Amino acid sequence: MVDFSIAPEFEEKLDWVRRFVAEEVEAMDLVFDQMSAPYDRKNQAARAALAPLQAEVKRRGLWAAHLPAHDGGAGVGQVNLLYLNEILGRTDWGPVVFGCQGPDSGNSEILAAFGTPEQKARYLRPLVAGEVYSCFSMTEPTGGADPTRLRTRAVQDGDHWVITGDKWYASHAQYADFIIVAAVTDPDAQPHQRNTLFIVPRDTPGLEIVREVGFFGEPEGVGGHPYIRFDGLRLPDSARLGGRGQGFAVAQARLGGGRIHHAMRAIGLCQQLIDMMTERAVSREVAGGRLIDLQSVQNDLASSAIALRQFRLQVLHAAWMFDAGLGHGREGRLAVAMVKVATADITKDIVWKAMHLHGALGASNEMAFGKYLGLAAMFGIADGPTEVHLASVAKALARDVEPHVGFFPSGHLPSRRAAARAKLASYLEAAA
Repeated sequence: MVDFSIAPEFEEKLDWVRRFVAEEVEAMDLVFDQMSAPYDRKNQAARAALAPLQAEVKRRGLWAAHLPAHDGGAGVGQVNLLYLNEILGRTDWGPVVFGCQGPDSGNSEILAAFGTPEQKARYLRPLVAGEVYSCFSMTEPTGGADPTRLRTRAVQDGDHWVITGDKWYASHAQYADFIIVAAVTDPDAQPHQRNTLFIVPRDTPGLEIVREVGFFGEPEGVGGHPYIRFDGLRLPDSARLGGRGQGFAVAQARLGGGRIHHAMRAIGLCQQLIDMMTERAVSREVAGGRLIDLQSVQNDLASSAIALRQFRLQVLHAAWMFDAGLGHGREGRLAVAMVKVATADITKDIVWKAMHLHGALGASNEMAFGKYLGLAAMFGIADGPTEVHLASVAKALARDVEPHVGFFPSGHLPSRRAAARAKLASYLEAAA
């Protein structure tokens, strides 16, 4: 049975999280407000402020809630994780404070599922403990995020691999202690069996950060999403994560959950925006009354709230599918693709309405709407662009549908009515 209920003891924890985020975490957003600040360990003041917050989260049993207990997490399940993440989604620092930030959350999941005992000891345990950061590097300057068009090569040389190629938008690579990179090991294999994942320690010779890249609006040459290069980088075979040629399958195991987690946090962001819209509407005086008295403002506010209610239920259902063991099946993949598309769409629409409602102030750098627009754009591009997921949804819907035979479609009313009359002919004749 589909169940989105919250146990009373977990509701108590959520009440504490709401207070904690409002009273403690939001201050981190305002003081340490650069987009990549939560990952920059060189900022001593920020790290000093972060440490006691993380310690309190661990004491409360809510640390790394995306992972099961046997992997070092809180083991709350995906539905409960949604209730937590929608609160954290109102902040930039929240996920780091609670140890469930991307890309580390997804990387910890695949290390837990596919890592060797040695890899888990060296990488997973400190990652889950919050002692290190990581990066996942698949996207390239030429083929984008299409795993069938990667050009970065890993060539075997005895019991080592030599990696050569360029990677684009390698989020947090400059802060990471290790990078999980996808490289082509079997170029003649089937498209989804050509790639293998490798774990690259950040200080490995042959790894270069070509330049830092940020969101639009950030100054050129800074940002948390670098362009990186592998120039004859050598790794032992023990650095391979998962089987040879299984990089796509291993990566998919992290991307599904990652897309859901983005959606969970987007719920919180959108609710925050609706709260801002409501406050503005009841506070701002215009000719003839307040903004809230104008029908167009009422329409924007109501339609945003209705759309968010629908989206939240959609994400809850997808989360429940993961809890029920259905997340990686056919229906689960369809649900994730739908959520991925909806995340970008609803965030973009509500950010725009909220910004517009605030007038010139909304378009200024004294409000955060510009950053939120960038985040909405990222939701539509990261982990596969919207268009790819729309195509996946359409193909999944059409997969089991047979072409209709005949000149008219199956919904043609005269044809259906004639068939229905034939079926009920005896009753019609008896009543004539």
